[in-house]
Amino acid sequence: MPAYAASTRTAVPQARVPAGYLAMQGSAALGRSALADDRGGTRRTFAKGEELFAEGEAADFFYQVVSGTVRVCKLLSDGRRQIDAFQLAGDIFGLENGAEHRFTAEAVEETVVLAFRRGRFANLLHDNPAFGDQLMTSMITSLERAQDHMVLLGRKTAQEKIATFLMDMAGRLAKGDRLDLPMQRTDIADHLGLTIETVSRTLTQMVRDGLIKLGAAGRTITLTNKLALQQLNG
Repeated sequence: MPAYAASTRTAVPQARVPAGYLAMQGSAALGRSALADDRGGTRRTFAKGEELFAEGEAADFFYQVVSGTVRVCKLLSDGRRQIDAFQLAGDIFGLENGAEHRFTAEAVEETVVLAFRRGRFANLLHDNPAFGDQLMTSMITSLERAQDHMVLLGRKTAQEKIATFLMDMAGRLAKGDRLDLPMQRTDIADHLGLTIETVSRTLTQMVRDGLIKLGAAGRTITLTNKLALQQLNG
C-alpha cells in the first residue's frame, strides 16, 4: 500500500459548549489553543484530511464526534497504514490509558467534534451522572468492535471482510439498505488489510452475485441481499 504524508493542522473556529452537554471528544492538538470553557467542552470543526491528533502527542483531551467521520490509524515504519477504526457521530475516542496518544486521528470529511479535558474527567462524572453510563457503553462497544476486527483481519476472506464492513456501516449509519460511505476505497482497504485492487475487484464480484449495487461514484452502495451478506458476515 502507498505511503502517506503527514496531515496538516489548521486553525478552526471555536464555540462554547455548556457543561451539561453529554458528549465528549479529545485531542492534544487542542492544547495549543485556549478552550472556550474548561468546565464544559469545546466544539471544533476539522476540514477533510485534517489531523485531530498525532501518535505520540500528549493525550490531554478526548473526543465525541458530533457530525462527520474520523479515521484512527497508525503508520508503520515502511509507510504502510493500518486504520484501526472509523469514528462516527456519537462515538467517543481519544481517551488513553497512558499519557500519549497511541494512534493518529484524521477527519475523513468535514467533521465537528467536542473536546473535553482529560484532567476534568472526575468532574465530568460528578457533574453529569448519565455520562458514566454513556462512557461505559461506548467503551464496551469499542472493545467489541476491536475484538471483531481482530477476527476479521486474521481469519476472514476478502469477500467476508467487505460484507462484514458493509453490514457494520449499515447498522451504525442507520440508513436502511443504502449506504453513502464517506471514506474512500483506499481507507476501506487499509481498514480491512486488503489492497485497493482487491477491494475494487471484490465489490465488482458482489455486484455480479446480486449482493449489492454500486452508485456512479462508487461510494453509494445499496445492499440488495442483506441475508446473504449477513451469512458472509458470520
